Amino acid sequence: MSGTSELKIYNSLTSRKELFKPLQKNNVGIYVCGPTVYNKVHLGNCRTFISFDLIVRYLRHLGYNVRYVRNITDVGHLEDDSDDGEDRIAKKARLENIEPMEVVKKYSDDFHKTLRKFKVLPPNIEPTATGHIIEQIELIKKLIDSGFAYEVNGSVYFDIKKYCESYEYGILSNRKLEELLKNTRDLSGQSEKKEPFDFALWKKASKNHIMKWNSPWGQGFPGWHIECTAMSLKYLGNQFDIHGGGIDLKFPHHECEIAQGTALNSVPPVKTWMHTNMLTLNGKKMAKSTGNNILPEELFSGTNKNISEAFSPVVTRFFMMQAHYRNQLDISQDALNASKKGYQRLIKGYKFIDNLSSNYIGKSIFDVNEAISKFYYAMNDDFNTPVLIKELFEALKRIKGLSINKDFINKDDLKKLQNTFRVFLFDILGFEVVEDKNDTDEYLNKTVSLLIELRENARKNNDFKKADEIRENLLSIGIILKDNKNGTRFELK
Repeated sequence: MSGTSELKIYNSLTSRKELFKPLQKNNVGIYVCGPTVYNKVHLGNCRTFISFDLIVRYLRHLGYNVRYVRNITDVGHLEDDSDDGEDRIAKKARLENIEPMEVVKKYSDDFHKTLRKFKVLPPNIEPTATGHIIEQIELIKKLIDSGFAYEVNGSVYFDIKKYCESYEYGILSNRKLEELLKNTRDLSGQSEKKEPFDFALWKKASKNHIMKWNSPWGQGFPGWHIECTAMSLKYLGNQFDIHGGGIDLKFPHHECEIAQGTALNSVPPVKTWMHTNMLTLNGKKMAKSTGNNILPEELFSGTNKNISEAFSPVVTRFFMMQAHYRNQLDISQDALNASKKGYQRLIKGYKFIDNLSSNYIGKSIFDVNEAISKFYYAMNDDFNTPVLIKELFEALKRIKGLSINKDFINKDDLKKLQNTFRVFLFDILGFEVVEDKNDTDEYLNKTVSLLIELRENARKNNDFKKADEIRENLLSIGIILKDNKNGTRFELK
């Protein structure tokens, strides 16, 4: 394995950082809850997938063989995240007067297109809930046979009280059964359950329900939670290393996954649970209903009313990496502008190192190994990207100091540093060198304005030869100077 320290990951299940040791040597199984594809993916969702992209990239860099599974939810996710309300995709299909799978295709394509812009690598496997109906039915049958589930009027529910006779429900979110019983409201449609906190594994479909399948209990559709258990068990086994998702999925979704997996196989299904925190906008929770919301495409084009300036995907990715994935992050135009400047400095610094002149080759005064070890220490501390970025800037500062202090770095150290920067910036952090047209235009304007000023000074001093040289040299590279009574302006050929 690469790196200079051991990787520690914060486990949401135990609320502490733990030394990471995969269940199978050199092999890592990771499952991340993907989107429910009934609408365009929002920026908060993107933060989760960008965070886990970084995690997968780093695990692979360390030498692990990673099987990354990220699902698509295309059925079963009801409006209130419980067992009531309309299926989100079916509702969208009804409102747009199209087939549910047209909704799925439309918004799956949008999801993939957006993540490609953010340089997010695709998972090894991207299963869909509708593609695994048979597997879900088989698991539900097994839960019924073992006494952990029961059927009522064509619907099947998980029996939490029965589960709690052998195991503990609520270990991820730190909720107790008594608390659940006290806080659960008796909602309409819950009366057929043994207890109001029991959750649906299979729901009976009404005659008007669009998405339904045949099952031993009649026509219906799977519950939201069973799909992830079915897909993760199929592709990663009864136990796997890492399960991730947004913090909003801790309860009830991930809690129910733990109960289902444990009841099925008598072992907890996941070793390490990881959760990303929320992205807020201008200090407030994002919500379409209040207008405090932003889509990625609006950010890239500068068409959102909250953030009017356009920011590139790579600057947005850098902005997200400047906060730890477990910390809440607030997005604003000022914060993005600061990130834009920071990213430009980082890339310019990388270019400086990559093109460092042989004039600075000599006996090293800069401990390159120590600097590199700090990069790894940051990432091995629960993927601490803010500290990593700080250490990258610190190393750049030291290298740039060579030209100021007339110091040296030996050839091997320089090559090692160049390669390490390349790996961390592009392979691990997922950045890229992108020329910003607006920035290019700004620098062009400033440069030509300076030359126009020098030309004007030459003319005032009757140095017409110098003034003509400036004009002709600019013309030779396609910049035309035009004099008028208001001064001199320029245009490109």
